[in-house]
This record gives sequence, C-alpha cells and structure tokens, in this order.
Amino acid sequence: MTSAFAPAFAGFGTGLSLIVAIGAQNAFVLRQGIRRDAVLAVVGICALSDAVLIALGVGGVGAVVVSWPAALTVVGWIGGLFLLGYGALAARRVVRPAGTGLDAEGGAAAGSRRRAVLTCLALTWLNPHVYLDTVFLVGSVAADHGPARWTFGVGAALASLCWFAALGFGARLLGRFLARPAAWRVLDALVAAIMIVLGVTLIAGA
Repeated sequence: MTSAFAPAFAGFGTGLSLIVAIGAQNAFVLRQGIRRDAVLAVVGICALSDAVLIALGVGGVGAVVVSWPAALTVVGWIGGLFLLGYGALAARRVVRPAGTGLDAEGGAAAGSRRRAVLTCLALTWLNPHVYLDTVFLVGSVAADHGPARWTFGVGAALASLCWFAALGFGARLLGRFLARPAAWRVLDALVAAIMIVLGVTLIAGA
C-alpha cells in the first residue's frame, strides 16, 4: 500500500518545496486571507491554475519521454541541474538571509472580488517562474516515475491546494509566523534539502 502511494508522497513533497518561497503570489494570498477578502476565489484560482500547469507538465514531458525514451536522460540531467540550482539558492538564503519576512500588511485596502480575481490571475499566469516550476521541473521529476507520473502529479497538485488553503484560510495564524525571517530560514533549509536530494536522484537515474 505504501509503495502504491509513494509517487503521490514524492509529488506532494516536490510541489510543496517549489511553492514555499517568499513571493508576490504568496504575499497576495496571505494578504487576502488576513483581510478575509475573496479568500475562496483566490485560493481556488491559485490551486486550480497550478493543477492545470502541473497536468501540462506531466502530460507534455511524459509524452516526449514515451515517444523518445532517450529524452528521459536529457530531461533528468537538465531537471536535476535546475533542482540542484534551486537547492543551492535556498541554502544560500539560509546562510545569508535577506533579513525580511513575508510582508502581508502592505498594499491597497480590500477591494472588489473582481479586482482580487484579476490580480490573482495576473500574479499566477504572468509569472515566468510558475511555468519553470510546474511545467518543467514537476514534469521532469514526474517523468522519472514512468507510469506512476500522474500519481506524482496528483500529489504535487494536492500540495498546491494545501499550501494555498493554509495561507488563505489560516492567514491570521500563519501571518505572524511567516513575518519572522527565522521562519523562512527553517523553510529554506527544508526546501534546500529536498531539492538537492531530488536533483541528485534525477541525475543518478538519468
């Protein structure tokens, strides 16, 4: 039973590691949660968008690997190097932190639901990093799981849903924690460890 769910757990860990970072999207979701302004809509957009992009990554990269098996080696090396790079950057933030937490108090006052939705869509779909994270990185790691890649993708999408739901609906509790620079050093340390292990695993299996 455990082995059957192993790809899902791996996808959950990978997805969470890529999502947990100080950024405009996370700050916006947290800010909306603190204000209790269109929280359900914002969380839904973020989670659904990630699920769509993850599906594109798992399906697209997976289709390339199926049609050209040698692509798995190429994808493994490129994805592994990217993950090692991400891990190195996270480790660097642990050693040399920026000294700031996640600021969720700034910005304009609570506005209309339409404005919140449009802002959330822009922060999600106009961010080039989201495509690298969800389509390429998640897709490349998922391809390494072969037939179980879709189970891996479900785990990654579930991680996105859990993270954004926690940010939005638990904002008043998480806001105080994530405002502390020390909290992000702990999170970055976990992210660095997971990314480096995944990167080494991808390259070793390529």
